[in-house]
Amino acid sequence: MSRVFGNTWALTMSRMRLAMRNRAFLFFSLIMPLAFLFIYAGIFGRGRAQAVPYLLAEVLALTVMGSFWGLSVQLVTFREQGILRRFRVTPVGASAMLASSLLSNYFLTLPTIAIEFFLSRSVFHMAGLGNVLSIFVLVTIGTVTFASLGLIVASVTNTMQETQIINQIIWFVFLFISGATIPFPMLPGAVQAVAVFLPATYLVSGLQRAMIDHTTLPYLGMYLASLGGCALIAFVISAQLFRWEPESKAPRQAKLWAAAAVIPFLLLGIWETVNGDLRSHAMKNLNSIREPYTMERIER
Repeated sequence: MSRVFGNTWALTMSRMRLAMRNRAFLFFSLIMPLAFLFIYAGIFGRGRAQAVPYLLAEVLALTVMGSFWGLSVQLVTFREQGILRRFRVTPVGASAMLASSLLSNYFLTLPTIAIEFFLSRSVFHMAGLGNVLSIFVLVTIGTVTFASLGLIVASVTNTMQETQIINQIIWFVFLFISGATIPFPMLPGAVQAVAVFLPATYLVSGLQRAMIDHTTLPYLGMYLASLGGCALIAFVISAQLFRWEPESKAPRQAKLWAAAAVIPFLLLGIWETVNGDLRSHAMKNLNSIREPYTMERIER
């Protein structure tokens, strides 16, 4: 077991070094999220401090969701270039390879999150930090979840072109009907009915509640459980479908297996449709942009 952990950690460090040398990675993982922060807080929020917690939550969600796009493209690139084939002759299994992908992505995401908080406080004069523990747990589980979904895409596609097409479709859905760009209460009712089945919706809502209402972990339990369940299912399926060789093709039933990763959000979406309060929380959080931000807005 210690040897497995050792191999995974060695791979993680190697992946981090490779990523830091990649200009495209630095652009999409650091420069673009910070650009979103200045656009959201500076233009959409008009520089008003009371709007920053709401808008920062959306920027944090976009930063976390970026793991989905980055890992899927990276893994397919490694497979097509024969890089994964080289690892096959080493004592490294598919699970260790995928785990190193998740860990390296997570450790490289944290500095961007920290910089976003620093700029929100120093440049846009955000009054508080929200519930730091809830935000940290949401960012951690969210990063692993969306990275695992990226691994799923890489496992069921055969070419980079196919990967990019699927990525663009899924990313478009995550981006525009989850509340990350257009506030959830402003979406049409039919779109809201679909959005409650998306993992991105609960990440955005959870971060907004933690930032604005200081919501504690027990009140975010269903969100966290669904994100964690999705990550676990996606990781297991990705490990089973993992391919080292560029010539290997995904089996026909691979996409059906991949669909199992969204089962936790199908269940949560059904519960939210019948009994949930996501819509009321979303409206309350949106109103925080219009109302003065006070530390008394704490949900107990």
